[in-house]
Amino acid sequence: MLKDITLGQYFPGNTVVHRLDPRTKILLVLVYIIALFQAKSFVSYGILLVFLLVSVRLSKVGAKALLRGMKPVVVILIFTGILNLFYGTTGRELFHWGILTITTGGVKTAFFMIVRILMLISGTFLLTYTTSPILLTDGLENLLSPLKKVKVPVHELAMMMSIALRFIPTLIEETDKIMSAQKARGADFDSGNLLDKAKALVPLLVPLFVSAFRRADELATAMECRCYHGGEGRTRLRQLAYAGIDWAALAIGGAVLVAVCVLAYGFGW
Repeated sequence: MLKDITLGQYFPGNTVVHRLDPRTKILLVLVYIIALFQAKSFVSYGILLVFLLVSVRLSKVGAKALLRGMKPVVVILIFTGILNLFYGTTGRELFHWGILTITTGGVKTAFFMIVRILMLISGTFLLTYTTSPILLTDGLENLLSPLKKVKVPVHELAMMMSIALRFIPTLIEETDKIMSAQKARGADFDSGNLLDKAKALVPLLVPLFVSAFRRADELATAMECRCYHGGEGRTRLRQLAYAGIDWAALAIGGAVLVAVCVLAYGFGW
């Protein structure tokens, strides 16, 4: 299960999606998330699904990588779907027992909620799969640069977010190694009730925290040895600049958002 967590991983490539400016991809993800929360019908979700599938196809990341990353959230999806089943009260009644009632509106709400979460996660994964941590940091810092005027430490915030994403795969690998070592010493993480499983995680969490703090200290020492002093006076290997393909991608993303909003508020779809 741990190996299925792919958030933060970067798959190098030279596709159209990889060559997009990181700021363009960040803005497109934000536009996509806004559009997802505005969609209300099968038509709207169909448009967003086509947009996502085309992006995945152009990135050449592969649907298998996205599906593998979905495995850790299956329990959350099931729990969310069950809760939303009893939330909708419109439509024809399908099941009733005590205070629990399932209607066609509840089924539709649960279905749309699950689809929304899946598409949202897929879009976020696609951003990290096709953007290196360095470019992601530069893009975030550039987009948040107006906040510097009100003394917000934009560079530090962008750097922390990038480092956090970068170390997710590393910590997952470290967790897997510690878990294998503990199992070799007789630890059992699978049997017992929920409380027993929680207690069994203690021998796993302690060395994991120690390893994480050690890595953080080593990273801080390495940055100091390289005379890192934040964003002031810092130069970049690659200067960000919008190209024609970036404007075209933003135009397509904006058109998708407008289409979804028109369908939702103009026609009630």
